[in-house]
Amino acid sequence: MNEDIVFLNGEFIPGHLAKISIFDRGFLFGDGLFETMRAYNGKIFRLDAHLKRLLKSLDIIQIKHPYSQSYLEQALYETIGKNKLSDAYVKLIVTRGTDTGSLIPSPDSKSTILIIAKKFDMYSPEQYEEGFKVMMSDFRQNQFSSIINLKSLNFLENIIGKLEAKQSGADEIIFINQSGFVTEGSVSNIFIVCNDVIMTPPCEVGILPGIARETIFELAESLNLKIIEKNFYLEELLSCSECFLTNSLMRIMPVTQIEDKIIENFSDSRGDRWGKLTRLLMKAYQDLVDNETL
Repeated sequence: MNEDIVFLNGEFIPGHLAKISIFDRGFLFGDGLFETMRAYNGKIFRLDAHLKRLLKSLDIIQIKHPYSQSYLEQALYETIGKNKLSDAYVKLIVTRGTDTGSLIPSPDSKSTILIIAKKFDMYSPEQYEEGFKVMMSDFRQNQFSSIINLKSLNFLENIIGKLEAKQSGADEIIFINQSGFVTEGSVSNIFIVCNDVIMTPPCEVGILPGIARETIFELAESLNLKIIEKNFYLEELLSCSECFLTNSLMRIMPVTQIEDKIIENFSDSRGDRWGKLTRLLMKAYQDLVDNETL
């Protein structure tokens, strides 16, 4: 088995030799950000969008970073190449770096930058065929949090939610905010279809604006499908005719069960469990990936 090679602070190092200080603020406080990306045929899909989001978010939380976007692009591709990967899961992590342990960071802190690339094999054809079962979390998200729209290393709420889903036999958890509106999954954005209108929660309800989410808007508009950002409650979610989740790794995952509710209209003339708009968007997403990465 080949040794994983990672990029750490300007160097390529075997994974088992890569070391980050116990005083790194990412470890001590979750003080950092990350991006998770998917590469096809050695090319990262929507890399520019991922890096622009990361760099903008770093500016928001005032983390200085030594590398330009073009340097990070090169480092990402070199990491994929050194691991001899084609279809890959790629993760880029930036922390505020090593510090004294005080909550107030030192102005001299140098950020830690880590890139990991692994073979992508996370979702099986059977999972797409069956669709996801989701459940609702009892936890209420704070839509007014200053970091709710950032891809932060403060990921504990998402982890607890994912564990809650797994322990209940579900594939994903769906959160509701303090105003009662549906927001997002632990690792996904959510879309529903009602009366042939595609709806997804707006950023203001407290969601991460995903790159795959952005791609859905682009695809829907190219297909002349009606798509809107709209607040909706659990009752509307349970009455939808189609539902799907998105993120950069799984792209579009059909949802076929919400709690104990089977989405009854989730079938079409082809005899499968995918709704017509979900199927149309899944095909369009695949075509877009092929066009941009082949």
